[in-house]
Amino acid sequence: MEKQRKRNEVFNMKNILFVVGSLRKGSFNHQMAEKAVQLLEGKATVSYLDYSNLPLMNQDLETPVLPEVQAARDAIGKADAIWIFSPVYNFAIPGTVKNLIDWMSRALDLSNPSGPSILQDKVVTVSALAAAGHDQLFASYQSLLPFVRMQVVGDFTAATINPEAWGTGVVTLSDEVVAGLEKQAEALLNA
Repeated sequence: MEKQRKRNEVFNMKNILFVVGSLRKGSFNHQMAEKAVQLLEGKATVSYLDYSNLPLMNQDLETPVLPEVQAARDAIGKADAIWIFSPVYNFAIPGTVKNLIDWMSRALDLSNPSGPSILQDKVVTVSALAAAGHDQLFASYQSLLPFVRMQVVGDFTAATINPEAWGTGVVTLSDEVVAGLEKQAEALLNA
């Protein structure tokens, strides 16, 4: 990992951390993220955040720092930018992502609750693949992410799940959606 980081510094490549909002294997949003990996190939190093074992946010669990919380902080700390691929759950942010943001937005020094968190000034963008509710979802992210002091870049990309995907499990992204993802990739790379 350290060798890759040094290589990135030499070639001025950014580290982009993907957060997929669905924990389901083969999720539609993970498939969208895989397309974004292709668009970033040779331009950035991409990794996926595994936050599947993060417990529900509970102040009673904040100290000592849980290994799952520290692992997520470490991954976010090493990232130059974060790209969230989000399903829409009841026209809102999935609970898994909101729980992650709740944990990560906590001050690193709990004696100073308004102090910086690991999310402080991190560049972020959001893409969503869902049946409906993109506007409500994006409004929630546009409100939440600046509140936790993240820097939102690029226009968010919305994609509707193609009907046959419900049977085949395979998502098809339109040229328009891929163009939106390309613009988001460029926004992250240029931030």
